[in-house]
Amino acid sequence: MQGEALASASAAQFVKMAQFLAESESFDLEHFDLECYVTTEGREMLRLMLQEHFELGALRERRLEEVRDADDVAYRSVERDHGRPLASVVGALSIGRLAYRHRGQESLYLADAAANLPVEVHSHGMRELAAIESSRGSFAEAKEAIWRASGQVVGQRQVEQLARAAAVDFEAFYGSDARPEASGEDVVVITADGKGVVMREAALRPGTAKAAAKAQNKLKTRLSPGEKANRKRMAEVVGVYTVEPVPRSPEEVLASHDEGPKAAPEAKDKWLAASVEQDAADVIARAFTEADSRDPEHSHDWVALVDGANHQIDRIKAEAKSRGAEVTIVVDCVHVLGYIWDAAWSFFDKGDPAAEKWVREKMLEVLRGKASLVAASIRRKATYLALEQTKRKNADVCAEYLLAKAPYLNYPKALSQGWPVGTGIIEAACRYLVQDRLEVTGARWGLNGAEAVLKLRALRKNGDWERYWRFHLAQERRRVHESRYLNKVIPAVA
Repeated sequence: MQGEALASASAAQFVKMAQFLAESESFDLEHFDLECYVTTEGREMLRLMLQEHFELGALRERRLEEVRDADDVAYRSVERDHGRPLASVVGALSIGRLAYRHRGQESLYLADAAANLPVEVHSHGMRELAAIESSRGSFAEAKEAIWRASGQVVGQRQVEQLARAAAVDFEAFYGSDARPEASGEDVVVITADGKGVVMREAALRPGTAKAAAKAQNKLKTRLSPGEKANRKRMAEVVGVYTVEPVPRSPEEVLASHDEGPKAAPEAKDKWLAASVEQDAADVIARAFTEADSRDPEHSHDWVALVDGANHQIDRIKAEAKSRGAEVTIVVDCVHVLGYIWDAAWSFFDKGDPAAEKWVREKMLEVLRGKASLVAASIRRKATYLALEQTKRKNADVCAEYLLAKAPYLNYPKALSQGWPVGTGIIEAACRYLVQDRLEVTGARWGLNGAEAVLKLRALRKNGDWERYWRFHLAQERRRVHESRYLNKVIPAVA
């Protein structure tokens, strides 16, 4: 009978909706108005149903003689009707439950533990909604999306706090999750890149903050040539994936789309991570941990793809040495091509078709393993033409780049072994994880908010959101509830 009485409010709401939709005046409404009606009134019916469920649970909760906390302290005093609010995805709820009390100690609520209720007022459903929407757009946009989806008004700062709470188990999840292992002739690929993020002053790294404090820019409203804003902190982005080897020739690498689809290694089981809080060494170490999980015995070829940044190369070398892993570093061929194109404009007028032929010839030679010879020929050409220093600058920069990166331009080996030679995956990851979200117009980030958004976007991009969320809820149960009880066992309440 108690259940029937409690259910009367939600039942009455259902009857009210059914009657309205059956009345003739509802047929005079346009379908949009009908959608608004069933959405609003239907949400209220769901709220009432959930409210009644918790009320029935409170009536069914049995009183125990005592409850013991994690320190084996007995809680024997019990009080009924200790209420708490809960902002859920269907509306505001009020939940009553038994409170087990001991003088000088925080009360224990077995019903909260059984239902895995959060400490804060917002439900885990609201937390997930805030996390997903915050990872898609600005916190202000997430606030509006939450209101449209749930009818709940959540402050912008609260949205960020919920997103941060949702991301706390990122490292633990990937540390415990079974990772897909390399098989057959698979090659394990590690790749890294960086992207600057505009930060609030308090979130800048010490060196950048010091430079910003010392800066005396000439103009107040904009930077002059050569001046730096000193407002950014580098987000390090890493990726790990496996590929089946696809041997190919230099000509096949440079084949145009008109010549048919290119043969190239296809990435499998991509995993991405990014951090604006940790430095490059820590993030690259995390990528190596992921690679280790793919190939624990180091029985497969490992390749590290980079754009040529020296600090990344140094960190990859150091990490590989510390783990006893043999890693071949390969500089992205597209970056090399960009330098050769820049050099071309030292010798050709902009738009000259001859430049395209020259660039192709030089790039083919680089892909054939002759980077040093190409550098020498570029310098000789600039000298032979007696180019002025400003005119030959790009040619010299290209030559210096090819000579400096020559140890990592062993394309003949990479191509014959069927390895990838391009960093397109990590560059796309930088755009998705960092640029598309953290570089929205006018955004200036705090450290914790930026870090949380990067983790949330990586989880979604990796396709791991559903499994992560279940893991996160289990971790919340352990942290918030199980940790408070003797032997971490929550006594049954019904």
